[in-house]
This record gives sequence, C-alpha cells and structure tokens, in this order.
Amino acid sequence: MDVPTARDEFEVAFTAATGLAAPPVASAFGDPGPQADELARLTAVGRKRATAGMLDDYLAAGEALPQRGDLLIVLDGDEAPVCVIRTTSVEVIPFSSVDAAFAYDEGEGDRTLASWRAEHERFFTARCEALGIDWHQRREVVCERFELVWPSPDVGGPRRRPTT
Repeated sequence: MDVPTARDEFEVAFTAATGLAAPPVASAFGDPGPQADELARLTAVGRKRATAGMLDDYLAAGEALPQRGDLLIVLDGDEAPVCVIRTTSVEVIPFSSVDAAFAYDEGEGDRTLASWRAEHERFFTARCEALGIDWHQRREVVCERFELVWPSPDVGGPRRRPTT
C-alpha cells in the first residue's frame, strides 16, 4: 500500500471541503526551485493575482489555454501543494502591450511595469531558446488573472473562501 503524499492529502482535503468530485490539475509558476517557491508564496498570501506565459509554450506543449473558472493547485519548487486558485480572466496580447496594472497584479519584484518587462523578457528569451525560436516583443503572451480560493494548512488552515 502506498503512503499518501502531501499532495494526496491536500487534494483529499480540498475535495472534501469543496465537494468537487476530483481535484484540479496542479502546476508551479516560473522556473523550478526557489522561483517556484517564491511565486507560490506570493500567490498564497494574495499578492500574486496574475500570471503570464508565452502562447508559443502552450502551442508547443499542445496545452489548452486557461479558461475563466479553471481551478489550479499551485505547487512550490518541491512540487508540494500550496493553494488553489480560480482563473477569472484570460487575454492573449503582444508582450509589448502588457500594461502596468497587469504587472502590478502579478505581484512580483517591485510590481512596476519596467521590472515586469525586464524579468519576463529574461524568462521568455530562455523559453524561446528552448523552443528554437527568436524572442521579440511582439510575441503573444497569455495574461491570466486569478483569485485565491483555498489556502493550504501551512498558510492558515484549510477553508473555502466565498466565491461568486
């Protein structure tokens, strides 16, 4: 018999608390390790309320774009569950069209557009290299906003937040 993992226990607690038949998919933000840890922490405390990914990454992986209402278990750098979020909006726009409000909602760094662009250009340039394509600021970015719907026990106890 397999010993339940922290993720198994988290999923059981979440489905029991919410009445969902199955747990949502799980994923981490950013690069594995310390960056994923920090982004998961920012999400769990409510500072990070948005994320951006290159459309090319979704296409290369054959993944569907996030949709309004999607649930996601946010994982840390060790792939341990931290919290559950619900997508509230998705917009696909050129990198150069991302605005200051979105940069602020991502909750990273000093929350300015300049900081957002510098960090995301670094991240997306590396992703383009991995995909064998050239980086440019016209590349389309999937801008997703979300709300925190269920924190983990480590962040204040399992509870379901009222949502609409």
